[in-house]
Amino acid sequence: MTEPRTRPAGIDGSTLPGPYGVGAYAAKLREFLRERPRVQLFGEVWNLRLSRAKVYLELRDSDGAVACSMWRDDLDALALGTNALADGAQVVVAGGLDYYAGSRTSSPSFSFAITALRVAGEGDLLAQLDRLRKTLDAEGLFAPQKRLPRPALPRTIGVVTGEGGKARDDVLAGLRRRGWQGRLVWAFAPVQDRHAAPRITAALQDLAATGAVDVIVVARGGGSLADLFCFCDETLCRTIALLGVPVIASVGHHTDRTLIDDVAALSCSTPTHAAESAVPVHCLEAHAGVLAVARRLDVHSRRAAASRADPRAALAGAGRAPGRRTPAAAPAHARDPRRRSAPRADRAGAQRSQGARARPQGARGHHRRARRHTPERAGDRARRARPGADPRTRVRARHRRGRRDRHERGCGAACRRRAAALRRRRGGCDDHGPR
Repeated sequence: MTEPRTRPAGIDGSTLPGPYGVGAYAAKLREFLRERPRVQLFGEVWNLRLSRAKVYLELRDSDGAVACSMWRDDLDALALGTNALADGAQVVVAGGLDYYAGSRTSSPSFSFAITALRVAGEGDLLAQLDRLRKTLDAEGLFAPQKRLPRPALPRTIGVVTGEGGKARDDVLAGLRRRGWQGRLVWAFAPVQDRHAAPRITAALQDLAATGAVDVIVVARGGGSLADLFCFCDETLCRTIALLGVPVIASVGHHTDRTLIDDVAALSCSTPTHAAESAVPVHCLEAHAGVLAVARRLDVHSRRAAASRADPRAALAGAGRAPGRRTPAAAPAHARDPRRRSAPRADRAGAQRSQGARARPQGARGHHRRARRHTPERAGDRARRARPGADPRTRVRARHRRGRRDRHERGCGAACRRRAAALRRRRGGCDDHGPR
Protein backbone atom coordinates (compact mmCIF):
# COMPACT_ATOMS: atom_id res chain seq x y z
CA MET A 1 0.00 0.00 0.00
CA THR A 2 1.39 3.38 -1.02
CA GLU A 3 0.39 6.80 0.24
CA PRO A 4 -1.35 9.11 -2.26
CA ARG A 5 1.06 11.64 -3.69
CA THR A 6 -1.57 14.32 -3.91
CA ARG A 7 -4.17 15.25 -1.28
CA PRO A 8 -7.65 14.18 -2.38
CA ALA A 9 -10.61 16.51 -2.40
CA GLY A 10 -12.65 16.86 0.75
CA ILE A 11 -16.29 15.91 1.40
CA ASP A 12 -18.77 18.08 -0.49
CA GLY A 13 -20.73 20.40 1.76
CA SER A 14 -18.46 19.95 4.79
CA THR A 15 -17.08 23.07 6.47
CA LEU A 16 -14.41 21.22 8.46
CA PRO A 17 -10.77 21.88 7.56
CA GLY A 18 -8.70 19.23 5.83
CA PRO A 19 -8.27 16.59 4.79
CA TYR A 20 -4.90 16.05 6.54
CA GLY A 21 -2.57 13.09 6.46
CA VAL A 22 -2.99 10.60 9.32
CA GLY A 23 0.67 10.70 10.30
CA ALA A 24 0.76 14.46 10.48
CA TYR A 25 -2.43 14.55 12.57
CA ALA A 26 -1.10 11.85 14.95
CA ALA A 27 2.11 13.82 15.49
CA LYS A 28 0.11 16.96 16.27
CA LEU A 29 -2.12 14.98 18.67
CA ARG A 30 0.90 13.63 20.51
CA GLU A 31 2.37 17.12 20.91
CA PHE A 32 -0.96 18.40 22.17
CA LEU A 33 -1.37 15.64 24.81
CA ARG A 34 2.18 15.95 26.05
CA GLU A 35 1.61 19.67 26.61
CA ARG A 36 -1.21 18.93 29.06
CA PRO A 37 -0.37 19.58 32.71
CA ARG A 38 1.22 16.79 34.79
CA VAL A 39 -0.94 15.43 37.63
CA GLN A 40 -1.12 12.71 40.28
CA LEU A 41 -3.71 9.91 40.20
CA PHE A 42 -4.68 7.17 42.64
CA GLY A 43 -6.54 3.96 42.02
CA GLU A 44 -6.26 0.19 41.97
CA VAL A 45 -3.89 -1.73 39.73
CA TRP A 46 -5.53 -4.09 37.26
CA ASN A 47 -4.25 -6.07 34.26
CA LEU A 48 -0.60 -5.67 35.22
CA ARG A 49 1.66 -6.80 32.36
CA LEU A 50 5.46 -6.74 32.35
CA SER A 51 7.52 -6.58 29.16
CA ARG A 52 11.21 -6.21 28.51
CA ALA A 53 11.08 -2.44 28.11
CA LYS A 54 7.82 -1.27 29.69
CA VAL A 55 5.20 -2.04 32.33
CA TYR A 56 1.54 -1.76 31.37
CA LEU A 57 -1.35 -1.52 33.79
CA GLU A 58 -4.79 0.01 34.34
CA LEU A 59 -5.79 2.32 37.16
CA ARG A 60 -9.42 1.76 38.14
CA ASP A 61 -11.99 2.86 40.63
CA SER A 62 -15.76 2.70 40.80
CA ASP A 63 -16.18 5.55 38.27
CA GLY A 64 -13.70 4.80 35.51
CA ALA A 65 -10.29 3.56 34.35
CA VAL A 66 -7.16 4.91 32.67
CA ALA A 67 -4.53 2.95 30.75
CA CYS A 68 -1.03 3.60 32.09
CA SER A 69 2.52 2.68 31.14
CA MET A 70 5.92 3.01 32.81
CA TRP A 71 9.47 2.31 31.76
CA ARG A 72 10.83 -0.89 33.26
CA ASP A 73 14.04 0.82 34.38
CA ASP A 74 12.06 3.43 36.34
CA LEU A 75 10.07 0.69 38.09
CA ASP A 76 13.20 -1.28 38.99
CA ALA A 77 14.80 1.86 40.39
CA LEU A 78 11.97 2.16 42.94
CA ALA A 79 12.98 -1.19 44.56
CA LEU A 80 9.44 -1.98 45.65
CA GLY A 81 10.15 -5.59 46.44
CA THR A 82 8.64 -8.87 45.25
CA ASN A 83 4.86 -8.82 44.64
CA ALA A 84 4.54 -5.30 46.00
CA LEU A 85 2.98 -4.17 42.74
CA ALA A 86 0.19 -6.60 41.85
CA ASP A 87 -3.41 -6.63 40.73
CA GLY A 88 -5.65 -5.05 43.34
CA ALA A 89 -2.96 -2.92 44.95
CA GLN A 90 -3.80 0.71 45.77
CA VAL A 91 -1.19 3.03 44.24
CA VAL A 92 -0.51 6.73 43.72
CA VAL A 93 1.14 7.66 40.42
CA ALA A 94 2.51 10.88 38.92
CA GLY A 95 2.86 11.66 35.20
CA GLY A 96 1.01 12.96 32.19
CA LEU A 97 -0.76 12.02 28.99
CA ASP A 98 1.12 10.36 26.18
CA TYR A 99 0.20 9.03 22.74
CA TYR A 100 1.96 6.54 20.50
CA ALA A 101 1.21 7.39 16.89
CA GLY A 102 1.80 3.89 15.54
CA SER A 103 3.01 3.03 12.05
CA ARG A 104 2.19 0.98 9.00
CA THR A 105 2.75 -2.27 10.98
CA SER A 106 1.87 -1.29 14.57
CA SER A 107 -1.26 0.01 16.26
CA PRO A 108 -1.53 3.36 18.01
CA SER A 109 -2.15 3.56 21.73
CA PHE A 110 -3.02 6.14 24.35
CA SER A 111 -1.70 5.94 27.90
CA PHE A 112 -0.89 7.87 31.02
CA ALA A 113 2.91 7.93 31.21
CA ILE A 114 3.96 7.25 34.83
CA THR A 115 7.14 8.88 36.05
CA ALA A 116 6.75 8.13 39.79
CA LEU A 117 4.76 5.50 41.78
CA ARG A 118 4.00 4.72 45.42
CA VAL A 119 2.12 1.71 46.81
CA ALA A 120 -0.62 2.96 49.16
CA GLY A 121 -1.96 -0.39 50.39
CA GLU A 122 -4.69 -2.81 49.43
CA GLY A 123 -7.32 -1.62 47.02
CA ASP A 124 -10.99 -1.19 47.82
CA LEU A 125 -12.09 -3.91 45.38
CA LEU A 126 -9.84 -6.53 46.97
CA ALA A 127 -10.99 -5.48 50.42
CA GLN A 128 -14.60 -5.77 49.26
CA LEU A 129 -13.87 -9.22 47.84
CA ASP A 130 -12.33 -10.34 51.12
CA ARG A 131 -15.33 -9.10 53.09
CA LEU A 132 -17.70 -10.99 50.78
CA ARG A 133 -15.65 -14.19 51.16
CA LYS A 134 -15.85 -13.96 54.94
CA THR A 135 -19.60 -13.29 54.80
CA LEU A 136 -20.32 -16.34 52.64
CA ASP A 137 -18.12 -18.51 54.83
CA ALA A 138 -19.88 -17.33 57.98
CA GLU A 139 -23.27 -18.23 56.45
CA GLY A 140 -22.01 -21.74 55.71
CA LEU A 141 -22.34 -21.46 51.93
CA PHE A 142 -18.96 -23.06 51.24
CA ALA A 143 -20.05 -26.49 52.51
CA PRO A 144 -23.34 -27.51 50.74
CA GLN A 145 -21.75 -28.22 47.35
CA LYS A 146 -18.93 -30.25 48.89
CA ARG A 147 -21.45 -32.53 50.61
CA LEU A 148 -23.16 -33.48 47.34
CA PRO A 149 -22.25 -36.95 46.00
CA ARG A 150 -20.54 -36.95 42.62
CA PRO A 151 -21.12 -39.99 40.38
CA ALA A 152 -18.11 -41.98 39.30
CA LEU A 153 -19.51 -42.38 35.77
CA PRO A 154 -22.04 -39.62 34.97
CA ARG A 155 -24.46 -40.12 32.11
CA THR A 156 -24.93 -36.40 31.30
CA ILE A 157 -22.50 -33.52 31.89
CA GLY A 158 -23.42 -29.84 31.57
CA VAL A 159 -20.76 -27.29 30.61
CA VAL A 160 -21.00 -23.51 31.05
CA THR A 161 -18.33 -21.69 29.04
CA GLY A 162 -17.78 -19.16 26.29
CA GLU A 163 -18.85 -20.22 22.83
CA GLY A 164 -15.64 -19.24 21.04
CA GLY A 165 -13.12 -19.84 23.83
CA LYS A 166 -10.39 -22.45 24.02
CA ALA A 167 -11.88 -23.84 27.21
CA ARG A 168 -14.43 -25.70 25.10
CA ASP A 169 -11.72 -27.63 23.25
CA ASP A 170 -9.93 -28.37 26.53
CA VAL A 171 -13.08 -29.90 28.04
CA LEU A 172 -13.58 -32.11 24.99
CA ALA A 173 -9.93 -33.23 25.11
CA GLY A 174 -10.25 -34.19 28.77
CA LEU A 175 -13.40 -36.24 28.16
CA ARG A 176 -11.81 -38.03 25.20
CA ARG A 177 -8.84 -38.90 27.37
CA ARG A 178 -11.20 -40.60 29.83
CA GLY A 179 -12.93 -42.53 27.05
CA TRP A 180 -16.31 -41.13 28.14
CA GLN A 181 -19.18 -41.54 25.63
CA GLY A 182 -22.10 -39.96 27.50
CA ARG A 183 -24.25 -36.95 26.65
CA LEU A 184 -22.81 -33.43 26.80
CA VAL A 185 -25.06 -30.37 27.25
CA TRP A 186 -23.55 -26.98 26.40
CA ALA A 187 -24.75 -23.72 27.96
CA PHE A 188 -22.84 -20.87 26.34
CA ALA A 189 -22.57 -17.56 28.17
CA PRO A 190 -20.20 -14.56 28.19
CA VAL A 191 -17.37 -15.06 30.65
CA GLN A 192 -15.98 -11.53 30.80
CA ASP A 193 -17.80 -8.20 31.25
CA ARG A 194 -20.53 -6.75 33.42
CA HIS A 195 -23.17 -8.93 31.72
CA ALA A 196 -21.33 -12.19 32.37
CA ALA A 197 -22.41 -12.91 35.96
CA PRO A 198 -26.22 -12.78 35.31
CA ARG A 199 -25.90 -14.90 32.16
CA ILE A 200 -23.77 -17.54 33.92
CA THR A 201 -26.28 -17.64 36.78
CA ALA A 202 -29.16 -18.20 34.38
CA ALA A 203 -27.24 -20.94 32.52
CA LEU A 204 -26.57 -22.82 35.76
CA GLN A 205 -30.22 -22.63 36.79
CA ASP A 206 -31.39 -23.90 33.40
CA LEU A 207 -29.03 -26.90 33.49
CA ALA A 208 -30.05 -27.83 37.03
CA ALA A 209 -33.76 -27.49 36.18
CA THR A 210 -33.58 -30.18 33.49
CA GLY A 211 -33.08 -32.89 36.11
CA ALA A 212 -30.99 -35.01 33.71
CA VAL A 213 -27.59 -33.40 34.33
CA ASP A 214 -25.41 -35.31 36.81
CA VAL A 215 -22.59 -32.75 37.13
CA ILE A 216 -21.91 -29.21 35.82
CA VAL A 217 -18.53 -27.81 34.75
CA VAL A 218 -17.91 -24.05 34.67
CA ALA A 219 -14.83 -23.44 32.51
CA ARG A 220 -12.95 -20.28 31.61
CA GLY A 221 -9.35 -19.74 30.49
CA GLY A 222 -6.77 -17.56 32.14
CA GLY A 223 -6.89 -13.80 32.46
CA SER A 224 -6.30 -10.91 34.76
CA LEU A 225 -8.18 -10.40 38.00
CA ALA A 226 -10.32 -7.78 36.30
CA ASP A 227 -11.32 -10.27 33.60
CA LEU A 228 -12.23 -12.91 36.20
CA PHE A 229 -14.02 -10.55 38.57
CA CYS A 230 -17.43 -11.58 37.22
CA PHE A 231 -16.93 -14.98 38.89
CA CYS A 232 -16.85 -13.22 42.27
CA ASP A 233 -20.43 -12.02 41.97
CA GLU A 234 -22.44 -12.55 45.16
CA THR A 235 -25.62 -13.65 43.39
CA LEU A 236 -23.71 -16.18 41.31
CA CYS A 237 -22.02 -17.65 44.39
CA ARG A 238 -25.28 -17.95 46.32
CA THR A 239 -26.96 -19.64 43.33
CA ILE A 240 -24.21 -22.25 43.08
CA ALA A 241 -24.36 -22.95 46.81
CA LEU A 242 -28.10 -23.71 46.62
CA LEU A 243 -27.98 -25.95 43.54
CA GLY A 244 -28.71 -29.65 43.95
CA VAL A 245 -26.23 -30.61 41.21
CA PRO A 246 -22.48 -30.65 41.96
CA VAL A 247 -20.56 -27.86 40.21
CA ILE A 248 -16.89 -28.15 39.23
CA ALA A 249 -15.20 -24.76 38.76
CA SER A 250 -12.25 -24.19 36.45
CA VAL A 251 -11.69 -20.44 36.19
CA GLY A 252 -8.32 -18.98 35.25
CA HIS A 253 -4.98 -20.58 35.99
CA HIS A 254 -3.77 -22.37 39.11
CA THR A 255 -2.64 -19.04 40.61
CA ASP A 256 -6.05 -17.39 40.20
CA ARG A 257 -8.61 -17.71 43.01
CA THR A 258 -12.18 -16.47 42.69
CA LEU A 259 -15.19 -16.84 44.96
CA ILE A 260 -16.74 -19.48 42.72
CA ASP A 261 -13.75 -21.72 43.52
CA ASP A 262 -14.62 -21.57 47.22
CA VAL A 263 -18.34 -22.21 46.74
CA ALA A 264 -18.15 -25.01 44.14
CA ALA A 265 -17.93 -28.71 44.98
CA LEU A 266 -14.47 -28.94 43.41
CA SER A 267 -11.97 -26.40 42.10
CA CYS A 268 -9.63 -27.33 39.24
CA SER A 269 -6.69 -25.51 37.74
CA THR A 270 -7.54 -26.06 34.05
CA PRO A 271 -10.63 -27.01 32.01
CA THR A 272 -8.94 -30.30 31.05
CA HIS A 273 -8.48 -31.15 34.72
CA ALA A 274 -12.12 -30.25 35.36
CA ALA A 275 -13.32 -32.62 32.64
CA GLU A 276 -11.20 -35.46 34.02
CA SER A 277 -12.52 -34.76 37.54
CA ALA A 278 -16.10 -34.90 36.27
CA VAL A 279 -15.41 -38.49 35.11
CA PRO A 280 -13.12 -39.96 37.81
CA VAL A 281 -13.21 -43.46 36.26
CA HIS A 282 -11.14 -44.19 33.17
CA CYS A 283 -13.82 -45.86 31.04
CA LEU A 284 -11.49 -47.95 28.87
CA GLU A 285 -9.54 -49.32 31.85
CA ALA A 286 -12.77 -50.03 33.75
CA HIS A 287 -14.18 -51.90 30.73
CA ALA A 288 -11.05 -54.04 30.49
CA GLY A 289 -11.26 -54.80 34.22
CA VAL A 290 -14.90 -55.90 33.93
CA LEU A 291 -14.02 -58.23 31.06
CA ALA A 292 -11.19 -59.77 33.10
CA VAL A 293 -13.51 -60.40 36.05
CA ALA A 294 -16.10 -61.93 33.72
CA ARG A 295 -13.50 -64.33 32.33
CA ARG A 296 -12.46 -65.40 35.83
CA LEU A 297 -16.08 -65.96 36.82
CA ASP A 298 -16.62 -68.10 33.72
CA VAL A 299 -13.61 -70.26 34.59
CA HIS A 300 -14.78 -70.75 38.18
CA SER A 301 -18.32 -71.59 37.07
CA ARG A 302 -17.02 -74.26 34.67
CA ARG A 303 -14.89 -75.76 37.41
CA ALA A 304 -17.85 -75.78 39.82
CA ALA A 305 -20.07 -77.48 37.22
CA ALA A 306 -17.40 -80.12 36.56
CA SER A 307 -16.96 -80.83 40.28
CA ARG A 308 -20.70 -81.28 40.75
CA ALA A 309 -20.81 -83.68 37.82
CA ASP A 310 -17.95 -85.80 39.33
CA PRO A 311 -18.62 -86.58 43.05
CA ARG A 312 -15.05 -87.83 43.59
CA ALA A 313 -13.65 -84.44 42.48
CA ALA A 314 -16.07 -82.65 44.80
CA LEU A 315 -15.00 -84.80 47.77
CA ALA A 316 -11.32 -84.31 46.94
CA GLY A 317 -11.79 -80.56 46.66
CA ALA A 318 -13.68 -80.38 49.96
CA GLY A 319 -10.96 -82.24 51.85
CA ARG A 320 -7.92 -80.24 50.77
CA ALA A 321 -6.73 -77.03 52.39
CA PRO A 322 -7.75 -73.66 50.87
CA GLY A 323 -5.34 -72.35 48.29
CA ARG A 324 -3.95 -75.78 47.35
CA ARG A 325 -4.80 -77.27 43.99
CA THR A 326 -4.76 -81.05 43.54
CA PRO A 327 -5.78 -82.47 40.14
CA ALA A 328 -9.01 -84.38 40.72
CA ALA A 329 -8.47 -86.68 37.74
CA ALA A 330 -4.89 -87.71 38.67
CA PRO A 331 -4.53 -91.45 39.39
CA ALA A 332 -3.79 -92.70 42.89
CA HIS A 333 -0.32 -93.98 42.05
CA ALA A 334 0.63 -90.52 40.62
CA ARG A 335 -0.38 -88.74 43.85
CA ASP A 336 1.26 -91.29 46.20
CA PRO A 337 5.00 -91.76 45.51
CA ARG A 338 5.00 -94.99 47.57
CA ARG A 339 2.64 -96.63 45.06
CA ARG A 340 4.93 -95.79 42.15
CA SER A 341 7.86 -97.63 43.74
CA ALA A 342 6.10 -100.46 45.64
CA PRO A 343 5.51 -103.87 43.93
CA ARG A 344 2.03 -104.82 42.91
CA ALA A 345 1.82 -107.47 45.57
CA ASP A 346 2.19 -104.77 48.29
CA ARG A 347 -0.29 -102.25 46.85
CA ALA A 348 -3.38 -103.97 48.19
CA GLY A 349 -1.87 -104.06 51.67
CA ALA A 350 -0.92 -100.35 51.41
CA GLN A 351 -4.45 -99.50 50.32
CA ARG A 352 -5.91 -101.45 53.25
CA SER A 353 -3.53 -99.84 55.74
CA GLN A 354 -4.24 -96.32 54.42
CA GLY A 355 -7.98 -96.98 54.53
CA ALA A 356 -7.66 -98.20 58.10
CA ARG A 357 -5.81 -95.03 59.09
CA ALA A 358 -8.35 -92.80 57.32
CA ARG A 359 -11.34 -94.45 59.07
CA PRO A 360 -12.06 -93.33 62.65
CA GLN A 361 -11.24 -95.97 65.25
CA GLY A 362 -14.51 -95.50 67.04
CA ALA A 363 -16.83 -95.65 64.03
CA ARG A 364 -19.78 -97.82 64.85
CA GLY A 365 -20.51 -98.85 61.27
CA HIS A 366 -17.02 -100.38 60.91
CA HIS A 367 -17.50 -102.66 63.94
CA ARG A 368 -20.92 -103.68 62.76
CA ARG A 369 -19.48 -104.74 59.41
CA ALA A 370 -16.67 -106.59 61.18
CA ARG A 371 -19.07 -108.48 63.41
CA ARG A 372 -21.32 -109.26 60.45
CA HIS A 373 -18.49 -111.05 58.59
CA THR A 374 -16.88 -113.02 61.43
CA PRO A 375 -16.38 -116.73 60.72
CA GLU A 376 -18.57 -117.75 63.67
CA ARG A 377 -21.58 -115.78 62.38
CA ALA A 378 -21.01 -116.98 58.82
CA GLY A 379 -20.70 -120.57 60.05
CA ASP A 380 -23.93 -120.32 61.95
CA ARG A 381 -25.73 -119.01 58.87
CA ALA A 382 -24.20 -121.81 56.76
CA ARG A 383 -25.21 -124.54 59.20
CA ARG A 384 -28.72 -123.13 59.35
CA ALA A 385 -28.91 -123.08 55.56
CA ARG A 386 -27.44 -126.56 54.90
CA PRO A 387 -27.11 -128.74 57.95
CA GLY A 388 -25.20 -131.51 56.12
CA ALA A 389 -22.41 -129.32 54.61
CA ASP A 390 -19.00 -128.50 56.14
CA PRO A 391 -19.44 -124.99 57.61
CA ARG A 392 -15.70 -124.05 57.41
CA THR A 393 -15.57 -124.75 53.66
CA ARG A 394 -18.52 -122.47 52.97
CA VAL A 395 -17.09 -119.77 55.21
CA ARG A 396 -13.74 -119.77 53.37
CA ALA A 397 -15.44 -119.65 49.97
CA ARG A 398 -17.61 -116.76 51.07
CA HIS A 399 -14.59 -114.85 52.36
CA ARG A 400 -12.70 -115.43 49.10
CA ARG A 401 -15.57 -114.02 47.05
CA GLY A 402 -15.84 -110.94 49.30
CA ARG A 403 -12.13 -110.17 49.11
CA ARG A 404 -12.11 -110.76 45.36
CA ASP A 405 -15.05 -108.36 44.82
CA ARG A 406 -13.50 -105.68 47.02
CA HIS A 407 -10.19 -105.99 45.26
CA GLU A 408 -11.76 -105.74 41.79
CA ARG A 409 -13.64 -102.62 42.76
CA GLY A 410 -10.39 -100.97 43.90
CA CYS A 411 -8.25 -101.99 40.91
CA GLY A 412 -8.41 -100.84 37.34
CA ALA A 413 -9.64 -102.60 34.20
CA ALA A 414 -6.25 -104.18 33.51
CA CYS A 415 -6.07 -105.62 37.01
CA ARG A 416 -9.57 -106.99 36.70
CA ARG A 417 -8.71 -108.79 33.46
CA ARG A 418 -5.59 -110.29 34.98
CA ALA A 419 -7.50 -111.37 38.08
CA ALA A 420 -10.11 -113.10 35.92
CA ALA A 421 -7.39 -115.00 34.06
CA LEU A 422 -5.75 -116.06 37.30
CA ARG A 423 -9.04 -117.20 38.73
CA ARG A 424 -9.62 -119.39 35.76
CA ARG A 425 -6.25 -121.04 36.28
CA ARG A 426 -6.02 -121.31 40.05
CA GLY A 427 -9.25 -119.92 41.44
CA GLY A 428 -7.81 -116.76 43.10
CA CYS A 429 -6.34 -113.26 42.50
CA ASP A 430 -2.74 -112.41 41.98
CA ASP A 431 -2.69 -110.04 44.95
CA HIS A 432 -4.37 -112.43 47.40
CA GLY A 433 -3.34 -115.83 46.05
CA PRO A 434 -5.42 -118.99 46.00
CA ARG A 435 -7.71 -119.54 48.94
